[in-house]
Amino acid sequence: MLVRTKICGITSVEDGLAAALAGVDAIGLNFYAKSPRFVDIPLAADIANSVGPFVSVVALVVDPNEEQMAEILDNVPVQLIQFHGDEPPEYCELWKRPYIKALRMRPELDVIEEMSRYSSSQGILLDAYHPKVPGGTGQQFDWGRVPIDPVHPIILAGGLNSNNVNQAIIATSPYGVDVCGGVEDAPGKKNHQAMADFVAAVRMGASER
Repeated sequence: MLVRTKICGITSVEDGLAAALAGVDAIGLNFYAKSPRFVDIPLAADIANSVGPFVSVVALVVDPNEEQMAEILDNVPVQLIQFHGDEPPEYCELWKRPYIKALRMRPELDVIEEMSRYSSSQGILLDAYHPKVPGGTGQQFDWGRVPIDPVHPIILAGGLNSNNVNQAIIATSPYGVDVCGGVEDAPGKKNHQAMADFVAAVRMGASER
């Protein structure tokens, strides 16, 4: 069964093209200003326009205000929004665009209950929890907490790399996987060989399920 691959935190046209060449299904552009992987509107548009029509462009936002959201959607050709903060379902739905909701796996989080709140989402991204950082921490969470037979497609994130993604896929049977720091030389600077290795490992893991 096919497992989709998203590489998040793309910060240059060069890295976007390399991700597309590696065979990813989607790239993520980070619009959270406090992130070392932040991209501004002009650069985001250049990257989005470079990767070709069959690579989905995902806008990652963290509790954006309406002005920021409107500016992104008016100027960058994105196919999907990834809400990665504390946005309620009503705000996610406001923009009339396909979206996925990221849930940070706090110890007390009821994953099934929280997923049910976002019934209008295209999928749920499960990421490691850190009290001060909304994502991109490079940490794993307990894969045993991933729901079996979920209603929504699950995108697995958090500490993935080419060495463990095979095991992660076998353990959780996700719709897709999302990697950021696991394919970088430094925050925001992708290693092109690591991206290719990650995509190959995903395909191998999917074939072994």
